[in-house]
Amino acid sequence: MNAVLRSTGFFILACLAAAVLVFGVDYRYVRAPYIDQSINFGFVNLPLRMLIPCLISLLMLALLQLFLTKTFIGRAIMAVAQDQLALQLMAADPIRIKRIAFAISIATCAMAGAFLIIIQPVEPSVGREYIGRVFAICVLGGLGSLPGTLIGAMLLGIVESFTSTFYGPSWAPAVAFGLLLLTLAFRPAGILGR
Repeated sequence: MNAVLRSTGFFILACLAAAVLVFGVDYRYVRAPYIDQSINFGFVNLPLRMLIPCLISLLMLALLQLFLTKTFIGRAIMAVAQDQLALQLMAADPIRIKRIAFAISIATCAMAGAFLIIIQPVEPSVGREYIGRVFAICVLGGLGSLPGTLIGAMLLGIVESFTSTFYGPSWAPAVAFGLLLLTLAFRPAGILGR
């Protein structure tokens, strides 16, 4: 197991080094035609560079939830983590199901990266800023619960936004970590965890 972890870590570092060699360490961004436009609702100003990724990600989340709960492959993806032998008895190949789940996760990560580069400039090591938030959101929402993940992300985003506004941006990660610890102390399964 340690050899697999070491080789995975080496592969990730090699990909990061290759990205730095190809693209450099400067921040890059994508110019889309709608980036500078916004929609106004009274006093509320909604920039399209934030609104469009939000709406598309909510649509993706709803489609993924329908896929996981209404199709055989989706239910097999949810079942493979619990009991692989029982899944084999239901005429599903656990290795094939894991490959499909991995492909879906890579596709959603690619979409998230495509929208992130529209929202803000990125550089090859920008993932370090988000790994802690992603972990906190998964734990807050409850592992295996997509609606819980959405609620956890909204809760963490609101808490970080209020903290950044009233106490400064340097306090936002600390408050997010505190919220994560409170969740683990009082509801270890997460908000909608089973």
